[in-house]
Amino acid sequence: MIPLYHDFAGERVLVVGGGAVGARKARRFAAEADVVVVSPGFADADFGGAERVRGEVTPADVPGWFDRVDPVLAVAATDDGALNARVESEARDRGVLVNRTDTHGERDPGSVVVPATIRDDPVVVSIATGGASPALSKHLRERVEEEIEGAGAMADLTGAIRDDLQCRGVDPQRRRDVVRAVVRSPDVWTTLRTGNAKPRQLIDDVLADVAPDLANS
Repeated sequence: MIPLYHDFAGERVLVVGGGAVGARKARRFAAEADVVVVSPGFADADFGGAERVRGEVTPADVPGWFDRVDPVLAVAATDDGALNARVESEARDRGVLVNRTDTHGERDPGSVVVPATIRDDPVVVSIATGGASPALSKHLRERVEEEIEGAGAMADLTGAIRDDLQCRGVDPQRRRDVVRAVVRSPDVWTTLRTGNAKPRQLIDDVLADVAPDLANS
């Protein structure tokens, strides 16, 4: 599998299954997409604002739900293997992405694995084991989470520095060297993690440290 990021803004996702797993999937996708969860019952869990439709779902009902929701992604999250298989086959017939939660290891083309994700906007780091070990994905996510604290602020800072140097006509190779020096500076990371520096002053201070010839020029 090749990892890709997909923008779900304005898209619809169908989740079949209202248990704890279905809730987790709904919560994840509801951060961007319009999510519809259909199930005869729902776990006492956070569904992230997804629309919940109570109703019995049989394999024969699946095409109707695809017609009703018109999803770009379908999630089969029930404990009924036959029902999950029907959701998967209907998705494939319609060219819709599918995430089947009771399948592990090798996946067919069109399958989606939902990775463990660490987000510090605009930085997003995802960890996946191909569905083989969600527990390992979660463990690695917890380890990485501490390591990337401040990464979002670093992305914003280096983007601003790059734009500033480009506007001043600094040579591309020199710009790359400066940005590399910034991201490798422990002092800059420490400053960003405090969250106290003003953006313009921080840019000037960082340039004075890693590229004195470009500071205030």
